[in-house]
Amino acid sequence: MSKLIGIFYEHPEWFRKLFERLDERHLPYSKLHAGFHNFNPAEVEQQYSVVLNRVSSSSYLRGHGQSIFYAKAFIGHLEQSGIRVINGSKATEVETSKALQLVLLKKLGFAFPKTIVVNHTSQILEAAKTLQFPIAVKPNIGGAGAGIIRFNSIASLEEALDNNAIELGIDETGLVQEFIPARGGHINRVETLNGKFLYAIKVFTTGESFNLCPAEICQVPEAPQEIGDVCLTTAVKKGLKVEAFTPPQQVIAAVEKIVKEAKIDVGGIEYIVDDRNGDILYYDINALSNFIADAENVIGFDPFVNLVDFIESFVKK
Repeated sequence: MSKLIGIFYEHPEWFRKLFERLDERHLPYSKLHAGFHNFNPAEVEQQYSVVLNRVSSSSYLRGHGQSIFYAKAFIGHLEQSGIRVINGSKATEVETSKALQLVLLKKLGFAFPKTIVVNHTSQILEAAKTLQFPIAVKPNIGGAGAGIIRFNSIASLEEALDNNAIELGIDETGLVQEFIPARGGHINRVETLNGKFLYAIKVFTTGESFNLCPAEICQVPEAPQEIGDVCLTTAVKKGLKVEAFTPPQQVIAAVEKIVKEAKIDVGGIEYIVDDRNGDILYYDINALSNFIADAENVIGFDPFVNLVDFIESFVKK
């Protein structure tokens, strides 16, 4: 094998299992940390057979916000050099804009919560008046639920605005969105690989927490001291019940259509069933999502094995 597999990543824990699976197969790879990286645009990249892009929109929460914007240039450089990038430019564009995600859903004809996109906090109040409360204000670039705030009334929103308590995030763009009551008390996340359904989970939540990152969720063991061994990350959210399930065929077909349009090789789509009328509403496209912690116990298999199979299919020997 003459060339390396590049793993362009940022989170210190989420990909530990991926590296283990690559090591088990004796596949040569290079860890490319997106928080500390450089490239020469005048040179053609030659050392990689394939590069997996896994830079999360939550990078700024770990002091690596620059990687979100830098990734676009580096991935473009790789693609211009003829390198196959798993989750390339289009997927990255979709991942880093919740507003563009809704534009894509609109194009495909899939329903989503009523939303107004704003680019200044002065626009939030008037936008909210066109929606039904409760609402949520979300940063356009976000991850792990960061910056999302729920408001149950105009009064509480006005108070937050008066106190400058709302930040729209690193691109100063935000979504003012109706908060949907979840049927069954859970959201649904469908993971895909190579454009096809891989697995799905239900995450039961009270609606007060928005950090539903799958890599930080596991079924909490009875003995608290076992948590570190069971979960892939140390930031385990206790009290969140997670169940594997198979979505309706219409949902699977919709999800596969979404990832095809977004050119997502590996990623997850989240949807909710509106408890008021049973409508299926899609609301988050995770082009750079991470597999659930404790996968073998939750979904019955290790998805990193499937991912390495997919990566290896591009390796030039």
